[in-house]
Amino acid sequence: MAASNDSGFFNNKRMRKTILVVIIAVVALAGFMVYGRSKEPASTDATAGGGATAGGRGGRGPRPPMPVEFATATRAPLSERVLVVGNLIGAATVQAVPKINGRLQTVNVQLGDAVRRGQMIAKVEDREIQEQVRQADAAFAVAAATIRQREADLQLAKTNLDRNKSLLERQLLPKQTFDDTDARHQAAVAQLDLSKAQFEQAKSRLEELKINLSNTVISSPVDGFVGKRFLDPGATVSPNVPVASVVDIRSVRMVANLVEKDVKRVTVGTRAAVEVDAFPGESFSGQVSRLAPVFDPATRTAEMEIEVPNPGYRLKPGMYARVQLTVSVRPDAITVPSNAIVTVNAKPGLFIAGEPAAGRAEGAATRGTGGTAPAAGADAKTMTARFVAVETGIRDGERVEILSGLKDGARVVTTGAGALKDGDRIVAAIGDKGQQGGNAGGRGPQPGSGR
Repeated sequence: MAASNDSGFFNNKRMRKTILVVIIAVVALAGFMVYGRSKEPASTDATAGGGATAGGRGGRGPRPPMPVEFATATRAPLSERVLVVGNLIGAATVQAVPKINGRLQTVNVQLGDAVRRGQMIAKVEDREIQEQVRQADAAFAVAAATIRQREADLQLAKTNLDRNKSLLERQLLPKQTFDDTDARHQAAVAQLDLSKAQFEQAKSRLEELKINLSNTVISSPVDGFVGKRFLDPGATVSPNVPVASVVDIRSVRMVANLVEKDVKRVTVGTRAAVEVDAFPGESFSGQVSRLAPVFDPATRTAEMEIEVPNPGYRLKPGMYARVQLTVSVRPDAITVPSNAIVTVNAKPGLFIAGEPAAGRAEGAATRGTGGTAPAAGADAKTMTARFVAVETGIRDGERVEILSGLKDGARVVTTGAGALKDGDRIVAAIGDKGQQGGNAGGRGPQPGSGR
């Protein structure tokens, strides 16, 4: 019993020690956390104070002027264009096919050869047809000779009829004999008519065989070039088997689809500038030649054709082309670079440079962390960005038309405009030609004004 009591006593003592250690650890952790929180505001305040005295090096000083680039609003001709893409095709692409069955005797063209309309491309064997033509020609000659014979017989029958008629009137010839003579005359007339019909039949047969003989020659249906050659001499052909393909490339076409919003701006005759990868930097002139009057319900587009003259045959069918259609022209528009246009509160506008606020130090404002040192001298002048709402018109690549809200000659912010707010301080970036040009001209900042 004594041993058991001693063991229980020692276990309770060990448990009390463990609980005491846990309580001490929790109290120490809580004290550390309270101490850390009490030190943080003091450190922050100290940092902020130091930053204020050190010119904003702590990151909480005034925002430094933002380096931007400028451009001048100028008057210039401006065009609005619609871009379409597609593949070029020839003005006409046709296949030369035989009109009769047979075996190819010769093929006279190769791939890429220039051919004229009616020029022989290939020939089908014609020995059998030539023999048939000779037979028909002989039958035609026989029919012609038969006509001459029947005409002589008719002339003789007519003479006998006239003689017997005279004798009959004088009652020197029996009536029956006269009737026999008249019957022979009628028969001679019928024989002549039959001979003439046989002559026409022989003539038609001869003409038919001559046509068949001419059909053994496979000729080019258009002026152009041989785009493909399908068969060689010895091949069996029929009217469904093409021998060669001929393409007319004196002019080329591009068939493209036009979306609904552009249909009202594109009409037949609209000028087109065509560019292809084969001739980089070169443009070919054309125009819209046809415009479909209906839309495809599946794509909601209308088909149009653009024709491009090709006198030097430089453009080839199958080339991938980019076509710019000039749909609107402004001969004297106020224009600015497209990167000067920004949207603020759902309104398009741009930023112009105003004079800086009085009493602001320009040198100290640029020493904050993250600032960019401006150019020295006149280019280091700090200005204020002012937002001006404008009405924009057509666009032509990198230029935008300004309809109202800006005067000709005003200087606007281009690079950096998207990051500005109304009233921000700005400074011309180093090497900004727009700023340097403005200083050289002695104009200074020119705020925009509505028209």
